[in-house]
Amino acid sequence: MFDLARALAAGLGEELGERAVGGGSDANFLAALDVPLLDGLGAVGSGAHARDEHIDIDATVARAALVAGLIHAFADQPAA
Repeated sequence: MFDLARALAAGLGEELGERAVGGGSDANFLAALDVPLLDGLGAVGSGAHARDEHIDIDATVARAALVAGLIHAFADQPAA
C-alpha cells in the first residue's frame, strides 16, 4: 500500500516518505502491534490544537488528490 501511495504521490510531483512518530491517532494502536498502515493523509498544516493552528491550502489540495488516487486504485481491485 505504501508503494502505491508513494507512486501516486510521485505522479503528483510530491515525495512521500515514511517515518514513525508519536501522537494521538487511532493508528497508534495498530502501529504498536506492528501492523503497517498509512496515516497522516488529512490536511497539511501546523500548530495543531493551538491558537495559531492552520492548514496549507496548496499542500492540502495535493493531499486530497493523493487520497482520491488511493481510493480509485482500491476501487478498481476485485473483492478478496
